[in-house]
Amino acid sequence: MKHLLSVKDLGAEGINEVCRLADDFTEVLQRPIPKVPTLRGRTVAMLFYEDSTRTRLSFEVAARRLSADVMGFSVSSSSVNKGESVRDTVATISAMGTDVIVVRHRSAGVPHQVTAWTDAGVVNAGDGWHEHPTQALLDCYTIRDRLGTVAGRRIVILGDIKHSRVARSCVLAFTALGAKVTLVAPPTLLPPAPDSWPVDISLDLDEVLGDCDVVYGLRMQAERQFEALLPSLREYTAQWGLTVDRAARLHPGALIMHPGPANRGVEIASEVLDGPNSTTNEQVRHGVAVRMAVLYLMLGADSQPNQREDEA
Repeated sequence: MKHLLSVKDLGAEGINEVCRLADDFTEVLQRPIPKVPTLRGRTVAMLFYEDSTRTRLSFEVAARRLSADVMGFSVSSSSVNKGESVRDTVATISAMGTDVIVVRHRSAGVPHQVTAWTDAGVVNAGDGWHEHPTQALLDCYTIRDRLGTVAGRRIVILGDIKHSRVARSCVLAFTALGAKVTLVAPPTLLPPAPDSWPVDISLDLDEVLGDCDVVYGLRMQAERQFEALLPSLREYTAQWGLTVDRAARLHPGALIMHPGPANRGVEIASEVLDGPNSTTNEQVRHGVAVRMAVLYLMLGADSQPNQREDEA
């Protein structure tokens, strides 16, 4: 695998391969020394033009657990503030001997364009409203870990779907693995042409809660909303928020997922986010193993994924 720009680059077979490798790396992460020499001598660069906590730190930890060198990049202290273009920044990073560039940018399509400017592998860590493929992969892995399989599961994706790259990647991944997905949102927060998506659509959260295996809440993305889409956040919470009362109607084994960061008390109640059915911390933990699997598929396929550091 040269690049990972979209879930479509993998398909069902590729998603399952990432999950199988993530099983190996989950075992690695449970060792007293949670590190393998698989990518020793390789360099992974983090090119983040948008703020990130979970994704950036997860990729950095994943690369270091594989013994790769990590090259950081901060827009606030870089030549971007002097007018340097993305292309020139990529050229500079590539000239330093980078093997993989992990890219996040507010504009859709930037990671794809970066592939034309470098010989390094490129991972899309989120581009505008477009996609966030490794988030969808770790979500698939979390469901698989908790419920055994994604196939046949009834998954509700709830909230600001219109502006969510996570929703787009998750729909592609979940449906590729055989899940039945329902999007729930007010009409103003549904994506353009929702009928073209391989999903069901509902405007009534209460109508679909009782039958679902997973409720996946999405953050209200005020930074990407440039028009008045809701009368008020209070009204949104009343009609579409995952409140304590609504969560109580789920069957006991149903999962409550969120990619973070969450607006507590808006799209999800704090008690629900911190409750026993919530997988938010598991998603973060699994994200390291899944991103180790992605980097391994891009750079380390000729080596053993779970070789111990002391065996190298």
